[in-house]
Amino acid sequence: MTPPVPVPPAPWHLTGDMLISLWRVPVDELPSWPLPAGARPWIVRGRSALVTFWVDYRPGGVLTYREFLITQAVRHGRGLTASAVAAWVDDEQALAGGRALWGIPKEPGTLTLRTAGRTAHAELVPADAPPVRAEYRDALRLPFRLPARARLIQNLPDGTPCRVPLRISGRPALGRTRITTEPTAALAFLTRHRPVVSVALRDFTATVGSG
Repeated sequence: MTPPVPVPPAPWHLTGDMLISLWRVPVDELPSWPLPAGARPWIVRGRSALVTFWVDYRPGGVLTYREFLITQAVRHGRGLTASAVAAWVDDEQALAGGRALWGIPKEPGTLTLRTAGRTAHAELVPADAPPVRAEYRDALRLPFRLPARARLIQNLPDGTPCRVPLRISGRPALGRTRITTEPTAALAFLTRHRPVVSVALRDFTATVGSG
């Protein structure tokens, strides 16, 4: 499928700051997100593992934009991986490219992510939905750059399964995150729980996809 606007070819090289949180949420509180064929949520004691990402992609990468993304831990085949189940961005190229290249279900939204010293403040305003806000504070900064690799399993718009490799490196800090939104908002399940762990990754460089 041809994206509605021109998009950079894969892979995407990106840089910026991000806030990452790991959650364990009762599965009966979650939306019924569609998953790729053969993928099923990884559920332990009635809870699903989610990882949320607030990201400020800055100049120096292929695109400059902001994003809030939710991934769900899934079993696929014999392995454990993750699938991006919801995402909002404030850039048309990022939205079209994420959908066309990797099947990431990006939606438009108004986003901000501001960092100041050991704190960060983020906000997402989805279309026709209440705002979602995040407050983060460092508890422990780590004196090294942390490299990591991961992979997403997605469905392309035509239904073809797609594996999305990710590589990232940045300066990590452990901290605490608090999410607030209206009780009736679609993401209100995040306000009823605390993350298992939150990490700020500053000055990261990342590669999404393969050429």
